[in-house]
Amino acid sequence: MVVAQPVSAPLTRAAVFLVVTINPGSDNRAAVRSFCADLPGLIRAVEFRDLEARLSCVMGIGSDAWDKLFGDPRPAELHPFREIRAGPRHAVSTPGDLLFHIRAKRMDLCFEMATQIMARLGDAVSTVDEVHGFRYFDDRDLLGFVDGTENPRGEAVIDAAIIGEEDAVFVGGSYVIVQKYLHDLDGWNALSTEAQERIIGRTKLSDVELDDSIKPTSAHNALTTITENGKEFQIVRDNMPFGRAGSGEFGTYFIGYCRTPRVTEQMIENMFVGRPPGNYDRLLDFSRAVTGTLFFVPSATFLESANDDPAAAIRDPQSTLEPAPPDPGAPDGSLAVGSLKGENRHE
Repeated sequence: MVVAQPVSAPLTRAAVFLVVTINPGSDNRAAVRSFCADLPGLIRAVEFRDLEARLSCVMGIGSDAWDKLFGDPRPAELHPFREIRAGPRHAVSTPGDLLFHIRAKRMDLCFEMATQIMARLGDAVSTVDEVHGFRYFDDRDLLGFVDGTENPRGEAVIDAAIIGEEDAVFVGGSYVIVQKYLHDLDGWNALSTEAQERIIGRTKLSDVELDDSIKPTSAHNALTTITENGKEFQIVRDNMPFGRAGSGEFGTYFIGYCRTPRVTEQMIENMFVGRPPGNYDRLLDFSRAVTGTLFFVPSATFLESANDDPAAAIRDPQSTLEPAPPDPGAPDGSLAVGSLKGENRHE
């Protein structure tokens, strides 16, 4: 049976987002591959210190790193993050071979997990970004709005985030895109509450979605709603505020899991380019993306078998799944994800 990594773990009060690159050299690649197999045991060791704190750690692997570590077969949709430029708006693409998304009720457990990971990896990697996130009051971001209201729940999380038969070799995996946004809080707070609500598309105090009759088509929640043929495609977000008050740094760390990166990429394109072009997300007048990376999240089964034959171990040996046919593309502008809903898949 293929076991997924804890992509669908419940929201927590604290998180660490750690992105590293693999240093050149075959010894470093071998060290990272060995670490993959050791990670589940390392998580269990730290988790056991407080079982009620719900510690979890998801490991993602970037496109270049996948080639260095595992080669073929590759996850069907793994590629570097696609940079977007639209006027002054820029969705940057930044380096990242490995992502560690560490969550718990307590920051000390998150910190300990990150410390143990880095101690184990040692000189094999270099850190390119580390963010310590926290829940802000009643699940609000630093802009003052509740973040994550429309996250899928229950079985819908699996349907949104976990790969099924469409890429049978990598059943149980997921894709994750991360972006670190810095906010101009002085400019944002100079706006009226009503102006802020029209940008976000929800009321600030009660977190109720604005009626379509008054909500602008450029509202953040309008542009990040992806539908095709009457079906809405969701992602699993676990965004976190972060900041350094003494340095005037205030931000949101966006992290979105999905069974295909196309859904998240379409959301980002809608925000930066606009739908239609020019009708962009006005939140970007006050928020600037300073990182952008795409990772593949293999199953936990894959990680534990990384020193053996991961390509053979990532699927249930009793499975009768056949590889999905090649994606013919979407020349009509379609996301080509309509077939993902309602499929049978491993859990």
